[in-house]
Order: sequence, then C-alpha cells, then structure tokens
Amino acid sequence: MRIDVNAFLGAYPYARVPGTAPDRLVQALDRIGIDEAWVSHLPSLVWRQPMEGNAWLYDTAAREQRLRPVPAVHPGLAGWEAALGEAKQRGAAAVRCDPPHYAIDPAGPEVRGLAAACGAARLPLLMAVRFEDARQRHPNDRAGELPAAAVRAVIRSDRDVRLVITHADRAFIEEVHFGSTPEEASRIWWDISWVWGPPEDHLATLIGTIGVERFVFGTGQPLRLPENAVAKLDLLEASAAQRAAIESGNVRAGLAN
Repeated sequence: MRIDVNAFLGAYPYARVPGTAPDRLVQALDRIGIDEAWVSHLPSLVWRQPMEGNAWLYDTAAREQRLRPVPAVHPGLAGWEAALGEAKQRGAAAVRCDPPHYAIDPAGPEVRGLAAACGAARLPLLMAVRFEDARQRHPNDRAGELPAAAVRAVIRSDRDVRLVITHADRAFIEEVHFGSTPEEASRIWWDISWVWGPPEDHLATLIGTIGVERFVFGTGQPLRLPENAVAKLDLLEASAAQRAAIESGNVRAGLAN
C-alpha cells in the first residue's frame, strides 16, 4: 500500500500548473500506484480566509474513495475551533496550517494553541516548510519559509501533538531532529518530497542516522512530479520492510495508536 500525505487540488495562485483538477490527480494516483492521497486545497493558501476552501475540499474528497481531506485551519481567525471540530467529524487525515502564508508567528500562541487542540483531538498537524524553490517563486510570493526553530517550539509545546512536516530538506530535518528530545522527535513525520536521493543519497543518510520510522511518503503533486518520490524509493538501497514503512506502514501504525 502507498499513501501520499502531501498532495494538492485546485489552481496554484502564482503559476499555471497542470494536473490540479480532481480527475487529473486521480489519473496520477493510478499512474504511479498510490492507494490513498491526503489532499489540501491549494488556492486557499493565499486567501485572506483559508478555511473558506474547506467546504469544496470535503465535497470533492467525498466523491473519490482514495482522497482524504486535509482542511486548512487558521488559528488567528475566528471560527478555527469549529473548523477543527468539523475536520475531526468528517474524518480528515490531518489539518494544515501554513503560518508564513497566514502572516502569523509560526511559534506564537495561536499556532501553539492549535497544536494543543490537535493533540487533544488526535489529529496530526501538517505544515509545509516551502512550496517552491526560492529561485522560481513569483515576485508577489513574499511568504517566508517555516523556520526549523518554530518546528522545535511547536513539538515541545504539547506532549500529544503529532506533526507532519512537508517539503523539508536534509539540513532542516537534521536541525530539528538533533535539537529535539527523542520523545519530541518521535512525534514528527517528515515527507520525502524535498529530500535528495542519489547521487547525494540524503534520504539514505537520514534513514541511517535518524531512523526509517520518521519518514512518510509524500509527492507534493502537482507542484512536483509524483514520479520523483517513487524514483527515490526505487533507487534507495533499503529492505522491503523499510520501504513499506515509508510508503504506508509508519502512517498506519502511528494513526492506530
């Protein structure tokens, strides 16, 4: 089984990106053998009220069994508690919060409050480090990147919260992991979408140093080619058990606890 924890639906605000329609995403899932995709609403990333995209996301995901919604929750706006409650009620895979795009402190009281609420609701909190390489971003895209220090602050702010951090590279992952306690690090999943494979072999190095149980399969599609994530695993000198853990085992075991 293969679970993609990092996929998007809807047009990207800053560039023409193919494959953002629901039917095109489903075609991509068929093409590369993905059994389940956690999907976020991409346009609402830059909306003043990101939670307004959740209704469309729920409706769209309900039409395709393999799609699980990851609704946006902006803890700096009124109604975020209700949005979190609805996510739990509707069986969301996780909720997402992107503080740099929401113009709020990524380690501030709003985000820490959301983390505590997610921990109590047993819903993972997903945050992206970035969405594009800085060299290709549109001039109007002024949002910064999620700081590693903020991830450390959020994970230690609540003992029950589980974080899913996407689009992180090796240096970022190492900075957070080795700056956290073992218990804190055990509650962070890193998707592999931004980790280099061969010839640099950053993914192999990270698996060897911080453990395969910390990684989950994520493509970042359609902003990134989904085949890229599959190729990393194909080229990785890993056992069948290690590969299965990344592709779905870690997620399934973690959510079952």
